[in-house]
Amino acid sequence: MKLSIITINLNNAEGLRKTIESVISQTFIDFEHIIIDGGSTDSSVDIIKQYADKITYWVSEPDKGIYNAMNKGIRKANGEYLQFLNSGDWLVDENVYAEVFSNSFCEDIIYGNRIEVYENKEEKLNKGFQKSNISFKDIFSGCRIFHTSSFSKRKLFEQYGYFDEDFKIVSDSGFFLKVIGLGYASVKYIDITISYFDMTGISKNPQYKTLYDKEREEVRKKIWPSGIIENYEQYLEYERYGKMLEKLKSNKISWLFFRILYKALQYLT
Repeated sequence: MKLSIITINLNNAEGLRKTIESVISQTFIDFEHIIIDGGSTDSSVDIIKQYADKITYWVSEPDKGIYNAMNKGIRKANGEYLQFLNSGDWLVDENVYAEVFSNSFCEDIIYGNRIEVYENKEEKLNKGFQKSNISFKDIFSGCRIFHTSSFSKRKLFEQYGYFDEDFKIVSDSGFFLKVIGLGYASVKYIDITISYFDMTGISKNPQYKTLYDKEREEVRKKIWPSGIIENYEQYLEYERYGKMLEKLKSNKISWLFFRILYKALQYLT
């Protein structure tokens, strides 16, 4: 099987319906759809049952959070690639999987574009990093791969471990940091718009920004060996300083002023 689509949901019945309908409308058929519901008390389970013959596996039971639910889905998945398309997110059209998998990919991670949908219904296309040869520097500096518009080989989770359930918001980012930044996962960018992404979720809610920033720092420290962050940040600072000097040198007046200032500072100290 080529693809496992994992959808997690909690009390988002209409969002879940939109997600399911976008999946079952696909012309591509070599996939399974797994739904992990966190024990919803709205009509989510009724909607799941309505489409039960189109869903490969589903469960509705309390879980320990977003990443615990995603990990449950991974454990049930059989596909070569996994996509996390959560309730409220949906595919751009009925041919998107056919377009993606008409190509014979060997890379570990394939990622494309997403359309972000805001609370005021405004839509914005986000093409992300648009680069296949993603380096350690790219990942360290904040390169983002979005789980709704990416496909990751299941073997990566078997090799590097599942999502870290200690985090509430950034564990998917942490996974990419680990498998690309420290591991040897290969990446392929494709200029195909995959999905619509609901920007009202927890990771994009302004009230969670402090937690997001805190977790982002914590996940880097947890994944990378002690000392590497400080050393690499110092390297980046040196690199920025070097680029500044090159820019100054291209402008003779600015470069002359910089040298005079530098000599003056040396004299004063």
